[in-house]
Amino acid sequence: MESGAQIDAPRLRELAAQRDESAAKGCTCAALRCAAWESITDDRWPAGIDKVGTLRAPDIDEPTFEEFHPGGTRYDSPQAPIAPEWFPFNRCDVYRCTRCLGVFLRYTEYGGYYIDHRVRRVDPALIVA
Repeated sequence: MESGAQIDAPRLRELAAQRDESAAKGCTCAALRCAAWESITDDRWPAGIDKVGTLRAPDIDEPTFEEFHPGGTRYDSPQAPIAPEWFPFNRCDVYRCTRCLGVFLRYTEYGGYYIDHRVRRVDPALIVA
C-alpha cells in the first residue's frame, strides 16, 4: 500500500483487524498502544512503524473541527468512536507496525505556542462510517 493512499472506514477496519496478537507481545510498538489520544514525541516513535495512508480527504482543504460523540463520549475517551470524517480523525495519517500489524492514527495538534504529535491505536470495533 502506498503511504499517501486515501483510507476509508471499511479499509481502516480491515487493516486493524489483521493485527497479530501473538506478535504484539513484546513488540516495539508497545509505546503507541494508546486506547485514547496521547501525546508522543518524535524521539519516542519506535522503529518499524510505517505510514500506510491517510484519512484526510484530498479534496477538502480545511476539514471540520467538529467531533462525533453520539454516545456522550469525549475526545480523550478510550471508547470514543473512530469517525474518519470528523475531528481529529479527518486530519490523521495511518501507520502500521511491520511486526504485529497493529494500526495507529497520528495527527499534529497546533497550538499558539506548541506542536503536539498525538497517537491513538485503532480498535476496529470503534470505527464508524
